[in-house]
Amino acid sequence: MSQQHELQPLDESAVARVLCVAAHPDDLEYGTAAAVDKWVRAGASVTYLLVTRGEAGIDTMAPEEAGPVREQEERDGAEEVGVTVVEFLDDFRDGVVEYGIPLRRAIAREIRIRRPDLIIATNFAPYFPGGMVNQADHRAVGLATLDARADAGNRWIYRGLADEGLEPWQAQQLFVAADPEPTHFVDVSGHFEAAVASLSAHDRYLEALGPGYPKPRDLLQQLLGAPAELLGVEHALTGRLIS
Repeated sequence: MSQQHELQPLDESAVARVLCVAAHPDDLEYGTAAAVDKWVRAGASVTYLLVTRGEAGIDTMAPEEAGPVREQEERDGAEEVGVTVVEFLDDFRDGVVEYGIPLRRAIAREIRIRRPDLIIATNFAPYFPGGMVNQADHRAVGLATLDARADAGNRWIYRGLADEGLEPWQAQQLFVAADPEPTHFVDVSGHFEAAVASLSAHDRYLEALGPGYPKPRDLLQQLLGAPAELLGVEHALTGRLIS
């Protein structure tokens, strides 16, 4: 694994458009939202694409009720960091997302629509840093996002997209947040409170996790503060850069 003090700062100088792709509402709020707040405040256009509405994520609430609740919580959390465009896919179900062509095509389509300079993907390794097992939807969506980036730039894959007027687009950079072998970091000092507010917007989901689950502030301090200590900044988001 890369040593934290060897990580390089992400080159953010040419980032004008960012597309963040995740499996569920709340996935982007575990640290990525701090970087989003930084980019939005710097004038970048940031959009979110959620593959599911997280409808199977609350044990005490039926999916038909949980889906709309979690969708609204995601919109509220995104608004806390200045994101107003939050798209949800309709063809995939929480907990049973499968990696494959339909998923790759759906993400590639959004890449062609948004034409981002930078794509944020979720960790698709079997484990998170620290050894916790990574959930199956995260792995499927993260890997599909990696491949969809290349698909979006190939004119001869998914020819129907061109018929929609969506010309090929190749994003210059893809950043895999929370990768267990990070290469780069984003200094998000000064954006911690926005990240806390963004995660706190998922109040019904977090409440259902029980009183033993860490509070948003404590959890984000662990996620963004621990690597920052070795990097010499207040808070930092780490990940693997693929460029």
